[in-house]
Amino acid sequence: MDSRLAIDSAVLLLYFVLIISIGLYMGRKEENLKDFALGGRRIPWWAVLASIIAAETSAGTFFGTPGEGFALRNFTYLQLALGTILARILVSYIFIKPYYDYKVYSIYEYLTARFGVPTKNAASAVFMFTRLLASGARLYVAAIALALAYEMIRGVQPGQKETLFIYIGSTIAIVILTAIYTTLGGIKAVIWTDFIQASIMIGSAFIALGLLYSAIPGGWNEIVQRHGGFGISDFFTTGLDPAKHGWDKIKGMFEVEYTIFAGLIGSTFITMSTHGTDQDMVQRMLTAPDIRRSRRSLIMSGLADIPIVLTFLSIGLLLWVYYQVHPDPTLPKTPNETFCHFILYQMPVGLRGLLIAGIFATAMGSLSTAINALATSFTRDWYEPYINPASTPEQSLRAVRWATVWFSLLMIVVASTTSYLVIVHPNVRIIPIVLGIFGYTYGSLLGVFLCGIFTKRRGNDFGNLIAMLIGFIVVAILSGLPDKIAGIFGGKLYAQPSWLPVMEFPWWICFGTIVTFSVAILFKSGREHHPGVA
Repeated sequence: MDSRLAIDSAVLLLYFVLIISIGLYMGRKEENLKDFALGGRRIPWWAVLASIIAAETSAGTFFGTPGEGFALRNFTYLQLALGTILARILVSYIFIKPYYDYKVYSIYEYLTARFGVPTKNAASAVFMFTRLLASGARLYVAAIALALAYEMIRGVQPGQKETLFIYIGSTIAIVILTAIYTTLGGIKAVIWTDFIQASIMIGSAFIALGLLYSAIPGGWNEIVQRHGGFGISDFFTTGLDPAKHGWDKIKGMFEVEYTIFAGLIGSTFITMSTHGTDQDMVQRMLTAPDIRRSRRSLIMSGLADIPIVLTFLSIGLLLWVYYQVHPDPTLPKTPNETFCHFILYQMPVGLRGLLIAGIFATAMGSLSTAINALATSFTRDWYEPYINPASTPEQSLRAVRWATVWFSLLMIVVASTTSYLVIVHPNVRIIPIVLGIFGYTYGSLLGVFLCGIFTKRRGNDFGNLIAMLIGFIVVAILSGLPDKIAGIFGGKLYAQPSWLPVMEFPWWICFGTIVTFSVAILFKSGREHHPGVA
């Protein structure tokens, strides 16, 4: 084995040993479902903060955000981070207190208290289906690093079958390693390994940024000369076309991904749904000892998003400048693969292994939180009420561990299917559809939760199910989903009316929430009480 490859492999092996050892040690002595799902509510707020950051940072972020900076050569993507700060403040004062008051393990138990079992079952099922698809598909992105590494070592591009085996093999390896400490250690193992993984991810990003900057001769002057001066339009855009008037001018705003309006409005709804109604995110907030420290970890994670996103976008912009100064004919055509290409071919030995560990850290961090949340939701919402209503604490603990194993296997199936579709049928853009699937469903979740929190006598099980369905249908139409699906099979379902915009993803949850909430409040609740809120 090449000595340089041996050093990088040793660094990567050390990372895996460290993560699994810490996960197993921190997750020992669990006696019941509360220990597994909530860590006994004894986790420090700063560890919860790191876990939130790790949970929302996937391998897609590690590659995708630099890809946005490389392709767009600006920081307009950063506008979406503005709404995440506002949303986290709202979530911390609207959602967290009811969850603590009702002492829920699965946040969908709150809907049972407010509306009834059917609403809880619908919300839990939507979460489990959406999270399984989205998190499983993200595993495909992490395999990009191994595919490019294989190409670097062999000196030839792998064939279609070889690439598929690499992707599936790396997916299986990541899931098995993550499932070991997640199954045995529960949420404590997840949070403490998330803390290490977030540190590695952020540290490796800063190292890459410094190395890129030092590799550009002339430094800042060269960057400005290549890019041009930086102005307000590099950070903020409105999406409004000055050449148009009336509705046509406003309509264009919804058809641009990154605008100040999408950041302040659309992104606020996105984050309220992902951090207020998604078991994956909320579960780690509920491990803090009390409401005050839970709020602190959530709000601080929003403030941390700004420098993190800015760092990854800066990496993308510097990559563009670097490859302008040092042209590379082997540079991948896909912007999302550019950062990985730089890591493998330009990073010093050892640091390259650390950066690859950072890639796996992001994948394992988001995966561990997902399968832990899925297992908790299944056990609390389905196993205990239906499969074994008389379950003992020991039986529930055994059930949640087995659920973790089964969801890990399902993740492998989803990731392998995604890899097959993308590799064998390269024209099928499955990644944007599957990774954005929460945009179709989470507006319905948020709308029902808001109906329960902000009204006393509106909303019931039947009305909520109707509202969630209508919310999904409206978002599907506004996003052009039926036509996209028909296009995959070479057909065309219908033509979008000229007055109706085909909205970009930052707006999907916003309109899904508004529609779901508006329909849900048309129905009168049969329950007289109203859970207390902050």
